This record gives sequence, C-alpha cells and structure tokens, in this order.
Amino acid sequence: MDIWPAIDIRGGRCVRLREGDFNRETVFAADPVDVASRWKAAGARRLHVVDLDGARDGRPANRPLVERIVAETGLPVQLGGGIRDADILAAYLAAGVARVVVGTRAVEEPDWLAEMAGRHPGRVVLGLDARNGRLASRGWLEITPVDVIEYVTRLPAVPLAGIVYTDIARDGVMSGPNVEATRRLAEATRLPVVASGGVSTLDDVAALARLPIAGMIIGRALYEGTINLKAAQEAAGDV
Repeated sequence: MDIWPAIDIRGGRCVRLREGDFNRETVFAADPVDVASRWKAAGARRLHVVDLDGARDGRPANRPLVERIVAETGLPVQLGGGIRDADILAAYLAAGVARVVVGTRAVEEPDWLAEMAGRHPGRVVLGLDARNGRLASRGWLEITPVDVIEYVTRLPAVPLAGIVYTDIARDGVMSGPNVEATRRLAEATRLPVVASGGVSTLDDVAALARLPIAGMIIGRALYEGTINLKAAQEAAGDV
C-alpha cells in the first residue's frame, strides 16, 4: 500500500483547494520544491504532484517547478494537471517524471487514452475525479453525466499504470475518504487503484489499507499535522 504525499501547485506556490474550488485555496508554502525536499527528508518514497493551473487552463503552467522537484529529490513523481497533448506527455516522461496522470482528455477521448498507454506502457495513469458518482473534467469545473463505474467497465485492455480516483466532495475538507465508492471502483477493475480525497486520520489510512487498492494520496492532513507521514506509512504497511 503506497503513500503518496500530495504537492498541489498554483501560481508557483504549494496550495490545497477545498472540494476542487479555486476560490477556496489555502497556501501552505511559497516554494513547492522545498516542500518536496521536506517530504523526502520525512521519509517519502514517492510524490504526487498536481499542476492546478494546468488542470484549469488545459496546458502546463508550472513545468519548471515540476522538473526541479524531479531533479532535486530523485523520487518517483506522479504528475497530473493539464496533460492533454501527446508531445507534452512525452516531454514530461523524458524529463524524468515517473508516471503521468491524464483525466480530461481521457474521459472525453478514450481512444486517445488507449494510444498514450500503448506508446508509454506502465507510465500512464488514468485520473478519475468524481462528484456523486459522476466524472468531472477540466480541472473539476465540469461535471459530466458519465458514471464512474460504467466508464471503467468500458475501458479497453491497455497497459495503464493504474487509476487515481478522487472523490471531489471529500478533497481538502478533512471529512474522511469515500471508502465504499473506492471499494466499488476497485472491485470493478483489474487496474491498481490509488485513492485520493478526505484522508485525515490514521483510522482513515487503516480503512483504505483494508481495501483491494494499491495506495492513497494524502494532502491537507500532512500539511496541517493531523497525520504524521511515518505513522501513515506504518499504518498502510508502506515500509
């Protein structure tokens, strides 16, 4: 069970949003690279980085910071946010990003997702962001009529690295993860699932660790100190 500390970047700073709302932002640090180094020093084995500006605008906005995080930490970085072009995707992988998360274009064009996974086997992650079971896109600003489970069951058999599943209503609000929705998704696919959104206590970590998933992303709880990274790793068996 992998623990992925989250680093969300907006305007060059490390922030967290509440329920994906760009008007409900908390700034936690001026320099995301310093934050990445701090998580590495605390024992992080991997990092989940999101370019929030890219997610909203549809094009990378914080690429230099992402590349510095990769170079200066040496940790495997999973990156999402605004990756909707084959050349951009390939450029990030060439720059050392371990895995890229694609959401909006994957939801809108499943054939493109299949093509990218085929070109870069084991390095493309499908990002599924949902509110009330319906997929969101374009930086969570649009809620589609597409049901998450229905979408997953229609996926072609392509060499994806896995799925990052985010329950938007739980993200950044410290209310606990949507365990049952995560369980249903994990049982509907053979792909490794990484849960995101709402993890705020070690009990939450333990609850997710009992599911048939590959890992979890933790953000605000680490920044506000309600979860200690080492304790979370121990609770999840990430040792």
